Amino acid sequence: MEIATTRPGSGTIAPRARLRSDAPQQSLDGRWRFRVSPSLRSAPADWRDADTASWSPIDVPGHWNLQGHGSPAYSNVQMPFPVDPPFPPDANPIGDYRLDFTADTGVLAHGRRLLRFDGIESAAEIWLNDTLVGTTRGSRLTHEFDVSDMLVAGVNRLAVRVAQFSDATYLENQDMWWLPGIFRSVTLLARPDGGVHDLFVRADWDDQAAEGILEVAAEVDGGGGARLVIEELGVDVSLDGSIRLGGVEPWNAERPRLYDVEVRTETETVSLKVGFRRVEVRDARLLVNGEPIMLRGVNRHEHRPRHGRVFDATVARDELLLMKRHHINAVRTSHYPPHPDVLDLFDELGFWVIDECDLETHGFEHVGWRGNPSADPAWRDAFLDRIQRTVHRDKNHTSVIMWSLGNESHVGPNLEAMARWTRSADPSRLIHYEGDGESRYVDVYSRMYAPHDEVREIGEETLRPAPFDATPAQAHRLTLPFLQCEFAHAMGTGPGGLQEYWDLFEAYPRHAGGFVWEWIEHGIAVDGPDGSSRILYGGDFGEAVHDGNFVIDGLVDADRNPRPGLLHYAAVIAPVVIDVDGARTTVRIANRYDFLDLGHVELRWSRVVDGRGTASGTLAVPPCGPREVATLELPDEARTPASAEVADVLTIEAFTTVATPWADAGHVLASGQQVCDGRPVMPPGIVAEVTEDRVGAAHFDRVTGGLVRLGDLEITGPTVGVWRAPTDNDRDLGNDELDLPPYAERWRAAGIDRMVTRLVDLRPGPDGVVVRTRTGTPILDSAIDATLRWSAVGDGAVRLDVELEPNATWTTEWARLGLDLVLEGEPLGADVAGYGPMHSYPDLRSGARFGWWHLGPHDLTVDNVKPQESGSRTGVRDARIVTEGGALHVSTLDHPFALTVSQHSRQSLAAAAHNWELTPEGRTFVSIDLAQSGVGTATCGPGVLPRHRLHAQPAAISLILRHEPTLG
Repeated sequence: MEIATTRPGSGTIAPRARLRSDAPQQSLDGRWRFRVSPSLRSAPADWRDADTASWSPIDVPGHWNLQGHGSPAYSNVQMPFPVDPPFPPDANPIGDYRLDFTADTGVLAHGRRLLRFDGIESAAEIWLNDTLVGTTRGSRLTHEFDVSDMLVAGVNRLAVRVAQFSDATYLENQDMWWLPGIFRSVTLLARPDGGVHDLFVRADWDDQAAEGILEVAAEVDGGGGARLVIEELGVDVSLDGSIRLGGVEPWNAERPRLYDVEVRTETETVSLKVGFRRVEVRDARLLVNGEPIMLRGVNRHEHRPRHGRVFDATVARDELLLMKRHHINAVRTSHYPPHPDVLDLFDELGFWVIDECDLETHGFEHVGWRGNPSADPAWRDAFLDRIQRTVHRDKNHTSVIMWSLGNESHVGPNLEAMARWTRSADPSRLIHYEGDGESRYVDVYSRMYAPHDEVREIGEETLRPAPFDATPAQAHRLTLPFLQCEFAHAMGTGPGGLQEYWDLFEAYPRHAGGFVWEWIEHGIAVDGPDGSSRILYGGDFGEAVHDGNFVIDGLVDADRNPRPGLLHYAAVIAPVVIDVDGARTTVRIANRYDFLDLGHVELRWSRVVDGRGTASGTLAVPPCGPREVATLELPDEARTPASAEVADVLTIEAFTTVATPWADAGHVLASGQQVCDGRPVMPPGIVAEVTEDRVGAAHFDRVTGGLVRLGDLEITGPTVGVWRAPTDNDRDLGNDELDLPPYAERWRAAGIDRMVTRLVDLRPGPDGVVVRTRTGTPILDSAIDATLRWSAVGDGAVRLDVELEPNATWTTEWARLGLDLVLEGEPLGADVAGYGPMHSYPDLRSGARFGWWHLGPHDLTVDNVKPQESGSRTGVRDARIVTEGGALHVSTLDHPFALTVSQHSRQSLAAAAHNWELTPEGRTFVSIDLAQSGVGTATCGPGVLPRHRLHAQPAAISLILRHEPTLG
């Protein structure tokens, strides 16, 4: 077996389109026999004819290291072995597959038969009946072999030897698990004499004439003719040139209109679904059907936690429906073509697709790109083979608007050759490659994680004349639309700055949107000792080279449950934007659809005062075309005077009136609010005995000055806190301040994770108890002076007036500024009047709405695979925190606060590597934050934007606290 070459695979037929045909075919998926050897040199030579009784059964499709044969391994950029192309390491698992099968009579009835492999990682040698069929390169690319002279009636023996690592590994370093094996389907295909061997349907749309233009190129075995049939349009013609069709509807991602098309010969009928659309660049704008479009995108890897990249049709459909429900309209197939059936779903459901070639040479970055195959002529044919297989397989899919040459492979003539071939083979689509920094051979200017200021500059540079000294490449780039093929890294608590990015995308005509990295967390699920499911990441399988939890970075978890980041992103990219004016006289409705008007939208309004609905109704939606704005008057009931203690909230929501494949009628598209803060009613003061250790219901520790009990509720604190359990973004370095260490390191150096409080004074007086403390950092002299004034009020409550004043020696920004309390007993939930229901932070709050939210114990924080800070609810004016030990009611008399309630201390969260390592602590940890920092997206991209950073500053708040009984 040759696994150290620069050439593509051998023995395959030329790449062709994936077609649905009535010709016979036979799936060879199922249970095969399997064994694995630790290296090629140790792999037995008898693998093609040995007795397999001692071999293991294995599922095909499947990955062998997820079926008990070895372990998965994860690395991002780092290669798991020396960068020594084209050689893989000696320690290189070799998997031998065997299947004895009888070919179906329908397949045998035809003289020409093909054997198709849709995905083998990373390189394979294939034999049928002891005859060499060929070899494969391109793990996620289809390979077809002509086995007409090898397939026999009766029992056939198929033997496949697969190397986990090979020369191909240098081209497939794609930030995902190394998962070897035959992981996509294996199929026998009968090819009828006179059948349709290949087909390329170009369905263009002339927006000026409102006509479809159909051009079909068919390759018929034997050179015979074929007919084109579109029954819905009354078309039944011989294939000969292009056809103009009036009365057709164009396809777009908002209205994905498809037509059933058949190409018939005397021996075969091929069926496909076709949509009419035209993709072009004009005046530095990305247009489809003559209209600018906005890509509200995600990067999509294929992953299931127990099956890796093995396709499941139901799972794939459900996840795309989930995307549509959250307004996602674009997918970049990072970093390889997906399973071929996914393209059918993209066409049907309506997605703009960047179809990416199975190529990434990122591992060469660690050696300064020395030896990078992109620049080595010896690899040229391998590069061309990969893009040809990508384009030919998927060329009949309407949803594909761009071909991407690959990902993070630097530069070189092999990439330019890929672009030239692609442009000649399919001029109807655009070419994308982010690595072409000068945009010389691409049709869009693509970037990753460009900071906000740079995105603004890129938008503005096309609004002014080109510089007189611009090079030809620079002048060309100014004619191209701009997109971020990756932005807003969805790892852990985050990503922050989404709204600020999208505001820039909307502000400049050149900008065509972007793709969040990424859709799904790639956790691997295993069973723990107690039988529960555990999610593992890089390093958990003993890898010597790995990138830890960098693979846990999605808008949904590994089981496709939405993370808060998805909910906020959905609000940012919502197709309808609702703004209510402060006087509640009018509401502004902006239609951000690119093709649809708002005829399918209903507007409903409701008014809630202190948690009680007082009025509601519907609003007539005026005609509002795509990218238009309408202003509506609000009824008097929306603004009549009301007396609110907590808040008076007017909410306008946009609902769908018709069902779609992804949502029933009544699906919420967007919402907008106008919130009037209430005027809290101060409970009357009471005459209460005041001592050093008690005022009203509050009992104090004379040594610390902190609470020990409030009524019958055991409670400690408050202490002043400015630290949070570091998030993934806090632990990484933002590209906006590369000269500084990550936030977590700065905080550790400043000592804010282990601050010490000293009681300065505890003094009872006629109106209550005044406690003064100083909370400082070890080693350094940074400190915050706190004055806490406690007084008794009615209903068993106490009033707490807080003043916080930092000294002038702080060396770092803060994560927050708050009061920390610890309640006895595990948390049982909370009722919160504030922004929710999901957590929010200053730069991650677009999806949060003011309401009266009931949060169960599992809603309080996010169960991140790697524990970290989460669960903040901002803008809180009233909250009731319920624990096993009782309930604490907290309300503000002036400023709203951010509330975090957790069953784990920040120290426990920061120390744990996995969520399943956390154990119950028997307490509830509460933070009442007067100010907070944003979370940023520093794992890839900028850290916290300046406007959302928290510098040392004073703060004050007045609160009412009371213990309330709980039922049961």
